[in-house]
Amino acid sequence: MAVAATAAHADLTDEIQIYDDSINKKGQIGLELHLNTTLDGRRTPDWPGEIPPNHGMRATMEWSYGLTDSLEAGLYLPFLRDASGTTYFAGPRFRIKWMAFKPAEGAAGMFAGLNLEVGDVNERLEQGRPAMELRPIIGYRNEDWLVSFNPVVGKTFRSRYVSSKPDFSPGIKIARNIGGDNFVGIEYYDEMGAFGDFKPAREQNQQLFLAFDIGSVAVPFNLGIGRGLNGASDKWTVKAIFEVPL
Repeated sequence: MAVAATAAHADLTDEIQIYDDSINKKGQIGLELHLNTTLDGRRTPDWPGEIPPNHGMRATMEWSYGLTDSLEAGLYLPFLRDASGTTYFAGPRFRIKWMAFKPAEGAAGMFAGLNLEVGDVNERLEQGRPAMELRPIIGYRNEDWLVSFNPVVGKTFRSRYVSSKPDFSPGIKIARNIGGDNFVGIEYYDEMGAFGDFKPAREQNQQLFLAFDIGSVAVPFNLGIGRGLNGASDKWTVKAIFEVPL
């Protein structure tokens, strides 16, 4: 997260996504491929050895397995190619997603859940190892609309460079059905900094994406074009998430 050296920092944008009520059924295996690139972004390292995001390309395989109909386990395997053409394995991340309640398939209603993620990412990409993320999932869906809010709390450990306080990174998605299982909408991401020491708005990493969710094809996908909203944010980012059929 683009912040000063006295606060937590993470720039491995391997997953640009707002979580909703989607979850595997018991025994179901899933695979998503996350791809994104920073077309125009920060070029200067924020700490010695850091890989800045400009012209970086990220590719992540996300495996998932339904433990029950409301509990899902996941494994991320992220790779990064920097502006010089060097490729890195960023390090594994593990997650558990729990949906406390959600509407029945095809029905309308509120949903709520929680995603817990832990990882040990390459120190050239994130300050503080290991790291933990707690992502509440709160939203509503009906035939025409999907709204989902993720007030994400992150914590890093074992680093003299980062704050001992957790970070707050809220995100929200508002999408409209445009026919079939296809949606268009916006996704907003903000990295506000450490609790009790939020940065001024002009220094927060704020990005707004125009996002398309195309579900009426053999390989459903999410495609987004993001624009930074201030001088502290990467100017242009493109991302895609493909649901690979198994």
